[in-house]
Amino acid sequence: MLINFIRAIILYIIVLIVMRAMGKREIGQLQPFEFVIAIMIADLATIPMSEVGVPIINGIIPILGLLIMHIFISYINIKSIKMRGLICGKPSILIYRGRINENVMIKERFTINELQERLRSLNVDSISDVEYAILETSGQISVIEKPGKRVARPEDFGIMPEYEGLSYDLVIDGVIMNENLKILNKDYNWLKKEVNKFKIEPEDALIVTINGKNEIFCQEKESKKRKK
Repeated sequence: MLINFIRAIILYIIVLIVMRAMGKREIGQLQPFEFVIAIMIADLATIPMSEVGVPIINGIIPILGLLIMHIFISYINIKSIKMRGLICGKPSILIYRGRINENVMIKERFTINELQERLRSLNVDSISDVEYAILETSGQISVIEKPGKRVARPEDFGIMPEYEGLSYDLVIDGVIMNENLKILNKDYNWLKKEVNKFKIEPEDALIVTINGKNEIFCQEKESKKRKK
C-alpha cells in the first residue's frame, strides 16, 4: 500500500509538471492534438500507478516523450500556417449573415438543437439575433450578433471612457507582493503609508489592491479584528 501511495504521488507530480509545461489552456480550449496527448498521458500514468510490477520509469519515459512531441507540434504550429491548418483544422461558419449554413452543419455533425444550446450558454436567446456563428478549432463557438441586438458600448454614444489600466495586488493574506510594487515603482514605505490610512499595517491586511486610477482597496484580516 505504501509503495502504491508513493508511486501515485511521484506520477502525480510528473503529470502536473508536464501539463503545466503544455500551457495554460482550459480543457474546453484544447486543440485536437493537445486533447489526444492529455488523454494518452492519463492512460500512461494509470498503468504504473496501479500495477506495482510495472517499473514506474515505464510510465515516466512515455509521458516525457509525449511532452516533447507536444512541444515539437506546437513549434510547427507557430512557424507554419499550412501545418497549423492541417493539424488543428480551420474554423467553420455555422451561421453566415443571419442564415444557418446547413452544409457546414452537416459536415461538422452539428444539430440545430446543439447550436441553440450553445447560443443560450452565450446568453443569446434566439438564432434570429445572430449575424455570424463560428465553430472554432477548439470546439468553442464565437458569436457576432446583429447590430440591433448587440450590447451598447460607450463609443456608440460618442463617449470615450477614461483609460483604467490593470489592477495589481499589493498584499495577499498579509504577504507583500514586492514584484508588483516594483512594477508600479513603489516601495514598502509607500505601501505602509497608504495602508495606514485604513488604520492597519500591511501585514494585517487580507487584501490590498490598486487599480489604474490609483484607487486602493483594503480589507483587514478577520483574525486581527477579533484581537482588538
